[in-house]
Amino acid sequence: MDSASDTTRSGLIAILRGITPAEVVAVGAALVEEGVHAIEVPLNSPDPYHSIELLATHFGKLCPIGAGTVLSADDAARARSAGADLIVSPDTNIEVIAAALALGMRPYPGVATPTEAFGAVRAGARSLKLFPSGALGISGMRAVRAVLPDDVELLPVGGVDESNLGDWLAAGAGGAGLGTSLYRPGDTADQVRVRARRLSNIWAATR
Repeated sequence: MDSASDTTRSGLIAILRGITPAEVVAVGAALVEEGVHAIEVPLNSPDPYHSIELLATHFGKLCPIGAGTVLSADDAARARSAGADLIVSPDTNIEVIAAALALGMRPYPGVATPTEAFGAVRAGARSLKLFPSGALGISGMRAVRAVLPDDVELLPVGGVDESNLGDWLAAGAGGAGLGTSLYRPGDTADQVRVRARRLSNIWAATR
C-alpha cells in the first residue's frame, strides 16, 4: 500500500453508463447495501440528470453521487443542481476542475501522464482518474504515484474487474472506477448486487 491514509481514499465507484431513471433506484439500492462507496452516472446515459437526482434523493446521505463524462463547467453546474457531489471527467479540463471546486464538489479529472496529473493537482484536484488504466498498467501507476503528493490519490478506470482489482489496490490505488465489471445496460439489480458483493469483498480483504 502507499502512504495515503483512508481519508484520501475514494474506494469503489460504480459507473452506471447507460442506466435509465426507471431502474436507477433499484440498482443504486443494491450497490449501497453491498458497500460500494460512490455511484456515478455518466452524462451520455439516458436522461442522466434525472437519474442523478433520484440517486441523490434516495441515497445521497449514504454515499456520494457523481456525474461522469463531464466535459464543461456548465455540465458541472447542472450536475450540482441535480444533487451530484462528484464530477468525473475523461480528461484534465482546468475549467471543469475549477467549477467543481467552486460548487463544493470533488473533481476527478482523467489523467494518463505525469504532466496531466500535475496539471490537475495544480488546479486543485486531489483525486485523479487514471484513464485508460490499461494503457499505463500497474507499474505505470506506481511510477506516477511515487512522485505525487501523499494527499493525492489515483483511481484506475477502464478494465478493472474481479481478476485485477486486488492488484491495483495493493499497488496503491485509492479505489477504482468499476464499469462493465459491475453494471451493463439491461442488467437487473440482483445481477449487480452479486458483482458488487464480490468486488466489495476484494476491497475489504485488500485494505
